[in-house]
Amino acid sequence: MQVKEILRVKGSRLLSIEPSGRACDAVNTMAKENLGSLVVMEQGRMTGMLTFHELLRALASRGGALGELKVHEIMVRDPVTATPDMEVNDLRRTMLESGARYLPVIKDAKLLGVISFRDVAKAVLEEQDFENRMLKGYIKNSLA
Repeated sequence: MQVKEILRVKGSRLLSIEPSGRACDAVNTMAKENLGSLVVMEQGRMTGMLTFHELLRALASRGGALGELKVHEIMVRDPVTATPDMEVNDLRRTMLESGARYLPVIKDAKLLGVISFRDVAKAVLEEQDFENRMLKGYIKNSLA
């Protein structure tokens, strides 16, 4: 399974925030939309990623308050990215090696979506289930 197939299943809705946005607004958006990350966009270009991990670190270092902290102060700059033609195993390897839980998917400098570790785990499970059914069918037909 390729990234483009996973993105197709996820849909086309992609939420973002500007680097000058407030971190507390990012938290509200992420909580309301049940998201683990937001793409940081400026003038139509991705400049970074903000995930719950960066927000938790900021909260811990600031005594539990974000105040007027801006997104650009805590975002991940130049995040690891994926391409639409990557296979699931390549995605999984990239995420494990980089420690990234979310990968922006880029093609020709255009942001297509974001893949989460959960998306990858689900795709791997679906591939394994499909292979398992095919093997069982093959064995059943071979013995008949």
